[in-house]
Parts: sequence; C-alpha cells; structure tokens
Amino acid sequence: MRKIAGKSKEVTHERIVEVAARAIRRTGYDGTSVADIMKEAGLTHGGFYAHFPSREAMLAEAADRAGADAVTASSRVAALAPPEHALQSLVQAYLSKEHLESAELGCPVVALGSEMPRQAPEVRRAATRRIKEMIDVVARQSPDWGQPGAHERALVTVATMVGALLLARAVDEPKLSDALRKAALKYLSTADT
Repeated sequence: MRKIAGKSKEVTHERIVEVAARAIRRTGYDGTSVADIMKEAGLTHGGFYAHFPSREAMLAEAADRAGADAVTASSRVAALAPPEHALQSLVQAYLSKEHLESAELGCPVVALGSEMPRQAPEVRRAATRRIKEMIDVVARQSPDWGQPGAHERALVTVATMVGALLLARAVDEPKLSDALRKAALKYLSTADT
C-alpha cells in the first residue's frame, strides 16, 4: 500500500508541475498563484505543501519543466530534419505562427524573460540551465559545430529567435508581427550560409 501511495504522490506532483509550467507561460510568474495552480490541477490548496516547501520551489520546477519541454521540442524538430537542414528547420519551427500563438506551450524564455531578474535564485538557476541547453541544441545543428566562432553564432541565433518572437507577440498589428518573424527568419537563413 505504501508503494501505491508514493506512486500516487509522484503522479500528483508531476500534474502540479505540468499545470504550473503552462500557467507561468500563460500568466507570468507573478500571475501564477498557488491556489490557481492547485485548482487547475484538480486539487485543494491545502495539499500544496505536501509537494513543495514553497511557492518558489514550485516555480523553479515549473521553469525547469517549461525549459525542458522547449529544448525537447527543438531537439525533436532538428532530429527529424536532414542534418544539413536541421538548423533551418529548428529556426523555422521556433519562428512559426503556431509557436507565436501558443505561448502557454511554447518557449518560456519568450514568455518570461523580462520577469526573470526578479525571481528567486532557484527559479533563475533552472531557467539559466535550460537556456544553456537551448544554445547547445542550436550550436550542435551548425555545420561548423566545434569550430571557433560556432558557439558565438549560436548565441546570436538564439538571441535573434527569442527577440523576434518576443516582439512579434508584443505588437498589436498582425502585419508587423509577421514581418518581425519573417525578417528574423530571412536574416538567420542567410547568416547560416
């Protein structure tokens, strides 16, 4: 019976983290309350502390999960493309209209980057680790991976992708939003060749 109870607690914990990972991307760190997360997970507010020592601990796990999901999605896109097109496929998927419109499931850096400096150290640490992983995923798709300058180009590529998507989500003009994404995509396509 004890093993079943432990497994059930793990499943519940995972459900809370998954809900929180979507919620932080949807409403930001400050807009994500423990009560709302627990309600969305179908649980009572009182059960929260059986799973997390603090709100910050939950946010750190949520940031980690959201970042892991983004890295996994980018890695999957790159793996499905022929090696010579992996980076371009990754950039296209990242700057796609679908990604633009799915903040709740998309890259947490775009959704939460401006809030990050005000977060607890454990939240920032989790996000930083996943940002480094994303840079590494991009670097590994580069034809000159491992050569001088490849890491710097990966930094610029990630910064351009994130910045373009952030701006495309920020503006209230669909034409400007599309232009931002398309310009970044065009720039990154020519920068890789």
